Amino acid sequence: MRRRKAFSFPIAIIIIALFVLIVIWVSSAMSKTSVIEQKRALESAILRDVVHCYAIEGAYPESLDYIKDNYGLTYNEELFFVDYTPIASNIMPDITIIEKAQE
Repeated sequence: MRRRKAFSFPIAIIIIALFVLIVIWVSSAMSKTSVIEQKRALESAILRDVVHCYAIEGAYPESLDYIKDNYGLTYNEELFFVDYTPIASNIMPDITIIEKAQE
């Protein structure tokens, strides 16, 4: 009987460790999915604001700051870098969104 208890303790530790690892893995996967969805939402919001500006003002915005100031664009600047490169007032700007590395 005593030998059986000694054997079950390491198995219980292994099962708990596996459970903890599974929880960490699932949490990490959900976090990554959340960041992907945030990036998609940011892309959609920027494009919507750029097109809205063009429709109202007849020209594309000259900078990302213009969109922030006049169209209310907000996003997590610690999480994403947005490269906004205007080409001409009547040509859609080049917009690139890059996820910053997380520590």
